[in-house]
Amino acid sequence: MFRSCLLGLFLITFTHHLSSQIEGDDLFGTDQIISIELDFPQSNYWTTLVANYEADENEYIVGNLTLTDIYGTQTFDSVGVRLKGNSSYSHPGNKKSFKIDFNKFVAGQNYDGLKKLNFSNGFKDPTCMREKVFSDICLAAGVLAPRTSFAEVNFNSTAWGFYTVVEQIDDQFMDWAILDDDGNLFKAGDNFGGGPGGSGGDAADLLYYGSEQSAYESRYELKSNEDLNDWTDLISFLDFINNSSNEEFETLLPNQLELTEYLRSAALDNLFSNLDSYTGSARNYYLYHNLSSNKWEWIKWDGNETFGSYSNGVNGMTTLALNYHDDDRPLLERIFENENLYNLYLQELCDIQEQYFNSTYMDARIDEVKNLIQSSVYADNNKMYSNADFDTNIENDLGGGPGPGGGTTYGLKSFVASKGNYVQGQVDCSLFTGLEDLELVTVSLYPNPASDRVQLDLSRQIGSVHVQFIASDGRIVLEEWMQGGRICELDISRLPSGLYGIQIRAKDYFGRSRLIIE
Repeated sequence: MFRSCLLGLFLITFTHHLSSQIEGDDLFGTDQIISIELDFPQSNYWTTLVANYEADENEYIVGNLTLTDIYGTQTFDSVGVRLKGNSSYSHPGNKKSFKIDFNKFVAGQNYDGLKKLNFSNGFKDPTCMREKVFSDICLAAGVLAPRTSFAEVNFNSTAWGFYTVVEQIDDQFMDWAILDDDGNLFKAGDNFGGGPGGSGGDAADLLYYGSEQSAYESRYELKSNEDLNDWTDLISFLDFINNSSNEEFETLLPNQLELTEYLRSAALDNLFSNLDSYTGSARNYYLYHNLSSNKWEWIKWDGNETFGSYSNGVNGMTTLALNYHDDDRPLLERIFENENLYNLYLQELCDIQEQYFNSTYMDARIDEVKNLIQSSVYADNNKMYSNADFDTNIENDLGGGPGPGGGTTYGLKSFVASKGNYVQGQVDCSLFTGLEDLELVTVSLYPNPASDRVQLDLSRQIGSVHVQFIASDGRIVLEEWMQGGRICELDISRLPSGLYGIQIRAKDYFGRSRLIIE
């Protein structure tokens, strides 16, 4: 397959920047269930938490925390706690999603280097693992997403429930995932409107609404550099997405956006029928402007309604069209309308299906998570579904679920099998995942080693060519398009020294080489 052949050649693993010595690795580096014991000194703590949430003030209250993981028990005085969530707040009873801020009342306090953690209540998920499984597959596929774990939670010695622990998207996430945290980080707003599945309203649709910042402030939230409050870069990017010519869009998009990562992200949303995302509701994503590369990076968020659990007014989530998107989603619209870009998208979709989204890989991973969490899920008396629902929905569909009229809650394994069969009937992935039918093109690089610029010379002219530079840890660090020529000169001045794999792909051609940057 396209990526695996290259990875084998250069002996690299397709991860983004993950290393073994990063903040949060004690929590997220091993499958485990941690214990959270929160002790609130005030007797009316729950009333206060609810009042703060309903006032929409994001105000924290003080609690003392005892946290136990596989490495031992730690205590934290005066952590901040608040309720969170949108639709998940509809979970029956008091088992609401919440956030812990270790640093809120005690400056510098952290757990495993982390300042904040999110606790998701498993709303609309009988298996209590959708978010974990989806996040793990995203990360394995080289797509930016929060890391996840599990927790058994107690409030004032009362069992509160079984939760998914979700990493905060903040500067610490950027430090390990992107190696740059000085740029603007925008979060898609959590706006509900009149469209299918609650979309519409002031959705974070990536449409261009003019040059005034005020036109976007109800659609996106700036999560970094708030004091500067400069949205110029985002508005410029939206202007490009919507107003560039077709030729400019195809040629310059890889210079504006980490394209391969985004295409893989979009492919994952389609494979998992994750429509509570940019594809459907236009929510649950972050955009980060990487100042080192001067490109935008797409970060996933909130996978609890994957495996087709967010209907978005669509019937048949296992037969979702490969190019499905709601109206007014210009980034997807323009990619899908462009033959070259759409073929790149299909290439990434096929690659992910071959590596991850298949019953062999997914069933084994689902069973691993089931074995880890089953007893904890059984012990949760505040969960939304029964123990029998947990067991059944791992394998098979449940009726009376979140679909129109209380329709199907898709079984994890049955969904993967059905959706995989549908995809295989819609696209011939052998066109994208195999090299045996492609003509090999010689790729020459001058000079080699190089420093600031390098000339790429192909053995023949082959039309529009997609060029990728791949670092030794698997990151695609530079992407360019060659339009109809045989020779092009590339600026590599921003790339650090080291060994890089160079890969080119055209409709019927493939080539690769190596470059040393000094």
